Amino acid sequence: MNTNAVAKLLGVSPSTIQRWVKQANLQMERTELGHYQFSDESIEILKDIKAQLNSGVLLQDLKIKGRQPRKATVKGSSTEIALGSLVRRMEEFDQRLERKADEVVSYQILQHRREIEELQSELSNLKLLITSMQEAAAQRENDTAMERTDSLEPLSTIRNSKKKNFMSAFFGF
Repeated sequence: MNTNAVAKLLGVSPSTIQRWVKQANLQMERTELGHYQFSDESIEILKDIKAQLNSGVLLQDLKIKGRQPRKATVKGSSTEIALGSLVRRMEEFDQRLERKADEVVSYQILQHRREIEELQSELSNLKLLITSMQEAAAQRENDTAMERTDSLEPLSTIRNSKKKNFMSAFFGF
């Protein structure tokens, strides 16, 4: 039978059947498409699960026929040794990780320091360039000012002499 047929037989939904199979960890046969294929024995197990659930047993506390409850056994010395080994390996891993992180940070700091030094060098070059450009501009201003004063002197003397000639012609000096 498939999941839908079993669900109708038991009066529950197909998703409930699927949940019971998964929760109870039942080994079911599957079709080529991966659907559950239920045998008469597995249907009886599902009927028993439904009866237990109806009587108030929780899903995780179900007792399934033919299955013994799992019991855990603890081996004292071998687990302690394995645990100690695992803790030691974790500590070694942590130390290696911290060393690697320190190396990465140190490398990044050195890279940043190099970049800062390059930027400072470039900044001083730019300062020198600006200073030289300012000096060149000041020199050009001085040169143009000198040219202006040189060109103005002859005009002023020419004007003065023309003025003198005009006054003398007018007043007759």
